[in-house]
Amino acid sequence: MGQVILTILGGGGFRVPLVYEAVAAARDRVPVDEVVLLDDDPDRLAVMADVLRQVGGHGQAAGGAYTAGAPRVRATTDLDEALTGADVIFSAVRVGGTAGRTRDERVALGEGLLGQETVGPGGLAYALRTVPEVDRIAARIAELAPRAWTISFTNPASIVTEAMRARLGDRVVGICDTPISLVRRALRAVGLDARAFDRGDVTIDYAGLNHLGWLRGIRAGGEDLLPALLADDAALGGLEEARLMGAGWLRALRAVPNEYLYYYDFTREAVAGIAAQESTRGEFLLGQQARFYEAAAAEPGRAAELWRTALAEREATYMATEREAQQAGERAEEDLGGGYHEVAVDLMAALLGGEEHRMILDVANTGADGQPLVAGLPADAVVEVPVHVDGEGVHPLPVERPLEPAMLARVQAVKASERLVIEAARTRSPQTAWLAFGMHPLVDSAEVARRLVDAYL
Repeated sequence: MGQVILTILGGGGFRVPLVYEAVAAARDRVPVDEVVLLDDDPDRLAVMADVLRQVGGHGQAAGGAYTAGAPRVRATTDLDEALTGADVIFSAVRVGGTAGRTRDERVALGEGLLGQETVGPGGLAYALRTVPEVDRIAARIAELAPRAWTISFTNPASIVTEAMRARLGDRVVGICDTPISLVRRALRAVGLDARAFDRGDVTIDYAGLNHLGWLRGIRAGGEDLLPALLADDAALGGLEEARLMGAGWLRALRAVPNEYLYYYDFTREAVAGIAAQESTRGEFLLGQQARFYEAAAAEPGRAAELWRTALAEREATYMATEREAQQAGERAEEDLGGGYHEVAVDLMAALLGGEEHRMILDVANTGADGQPLVAGLPADAVVEVPVHVDGEGVHPLPVERPLEPAMLARVQAVKASERLVIEAARTRSPQTAWLAFGMHPLVDSAEVARRLVDAYL
């Protein structure tokens, strides 16, 4: 394989150095020669380019490992320039910036509803802004880099990936680190190696949508290990999901829910916890990032140092309000730092580097037999399920059994809302947007939905 050009859309974003470090550390797996950063904010772009060049020049990768010959860095504000020649495209755009996120959160909280970035009305508002932009981006990718793989980090992941598939089909894949992190925690809790699923040593039963899925089985040697895990208080104590939602609730579900199910299953507690804070998560990040970019621009020679300090604070406070509300304690050390960048590198190493991995990704709901993977959803809907990835592409694995009726009902309602919001964004129809908000399980009144749409539009 020749040298690889990786383009990062949203290249001025705060978490871009995590991606760069992971890519630099994995050059023996995927020889990325150049990383192209695209952003429409030239000041943020310049800061991130400084951070990446310092990281590469110092040769320090994630975990302190030395990276010889880190990829070159090139920055541009021109989309066509960024896409031309790209082999892999990481899409991590945030339309409206963090300021847009804060409005998404506050408008919902003002109606007594969940104010969260990806779940509920805030996520739908984010999608209304984002779908037209990713449609434009996907059209340019189809024109300028049709054989490139597009790996989408952009939230809300189910909605954005489904929208981009209209132009890019199977060449776009949505990723999230939350489900694979859940699986690895569960594997450690039953005494198995955390990467046993990645290698294919065990099979797992996980299905749903992004930020709305459940682990319903861990099968090794013909035995399902999940029932014993759910019965073991000590083992469950090592699961972030059990600390957040309670072992009793997991036993009632007979499954381990994605941690974002907290917002659906404990909505009142989530809203009360967020509303009681002086600032929302978006407002915290808006202030923190503004301080970082200003300081890094003033002292460009310390850009990487300043970034690492800000990153540590950011990761340590992730879902802190939710954990405090549930008296869940501190986040486990191995869960700090996120992992979507590592998921992306594993995916890229399989697609381009000859490796094979089992992963959980956002893909079309179509199995090898042409039938829906998640029964009860359209075959062209994007779902989050286990897949096998190799040089031939992304191959969804069979979903072992249908979702339980209560789980399916929630997934169907959210997917219907997602598809309506895509239609609303493309047609600019306030009436369709109203329907999208009104049909979402976390919006409890059509009148409130109308006010939300008026405020967001």
